[in-house]
Order: sequence, then C-alpha cells, then structure tokens
Amino acid sequence: MAGTRVKARGESVFAERFAVFAECLLTGVWIAVASLGVVTCPAAFAAGARHLRRRTAHEGGGWREFVADFRTALRGGWLVGVTGWAVTVAVWVDVQAARAGLPGGPLVGAVGVVALLGLVVAGLRAAAVWVPGAHWRTLLAGAGRRTVLDPAGSFLIVGGLAVVAVSAWFAVPLAVAVLGAVAAAAVAVEERYRRR
Repeated sequence: MAGTRVKARGESVFAERFAVFAECLLTGVWIAVASLGVVTCPAAFAAGARHLRRRTAHEGGGWREFVADFRTALRGGWLVGVTGWAVTVAVWVDVQAARAGLPGGPLVGAVGVVALLGLVVAGLRAAAVWVPGAHWRTLLAGAGRRTVLDPAGSFLIVGGLAVVAVSAWFAVPLAVAVLGAVAAAAVAVEERYRRR
C-alpha cells in the first residue's frame, strides 16, 4: 500500500544500497518514458524524485504511485517544461550568434550556457522537493535561491548531468537509466541542504 512503511528485511548494508542503486536505474527508465512528451520533463523528474524519496524512507510505492504523481505534477509542470524549452532555444540562438563571429558573441554565448545550466539545476532542485499540492512557481523560487546559496550541491547536480551526457555519448540506453541517478543526486542534495 502506498505511503506505508515497508518492514525491514534484515538486508545487509551492501544489499540495501545496491537495491537503491537498482531503483535509481529503474526510475531513470520511468523518467525517460514520462519525458517523451518533451514538455513533461519537470513533472517526470518530480514524480521520479518523489518515488526515490519514498524508497529511501522504506515506504511502499511503485509504478502506479509514480504515474499518479506524474499526473499531479503535470498540472503545473507542463508550463515549466514549455518555458524551459523556450529558454533552451534562446540559448541555442545565442550560441549560434557566438559561432557566427558577431562582436561580443562568445561572451553572450558563454553567459547564456551558464544561465541555462543554472536554470536546469534549479529545475531539478525544485523537482526534488515537489509534493502534491505544491506550486511550481514557489518551488522554483526556493530552488533558485538554494542553487546560488549551495554551490557545492549545485555542482554535484551538474556532475550528474555530465554523467548523463557522457553516458549518452557512450551508449544512449545507458543515459536513459542514468536519469534516475540525476534525480537521486538532486534528492540527496536537497536532503543535505535541509539538514544543514
């Protein structure tokens, strides 16, 4: 039953940690499938992060709970997705201007890429703390502050994104599974920040 504590199974620490790792990989596949709508990425990460929080708290939950969370997160999350893709297109235009040799282009391109990376990190941090009933605007405002005030945590998430990029370069199916590790990194960063 969702939201109930799962009875401890007497697992070793290694077995428990491996189970969490396997759950991250499975969650990455769920996130990838839910993100096929392109603008659904924020809602998919929010549902994935909530699933991983339940798993690490030893609460029940599975595919059905993920889908229910995804549907709930999608109510406001699709607008975040549309905005994110619009910003991505604007940065792509900036980078193209930089490559065309326009005066000041390299600086504008670099600033655009750094700003986009900051927005992605803030979006992941917002998704990591999403709960049903939360408003995306409030989540993003808080996540933006934490992104700036906790640079170590933000760089950890950037590292997770780099792992996804390298995995995609190596083998695309591997990158799909690693998406769950990025969600787990965002959850861990937010938990670390909360406990400071």
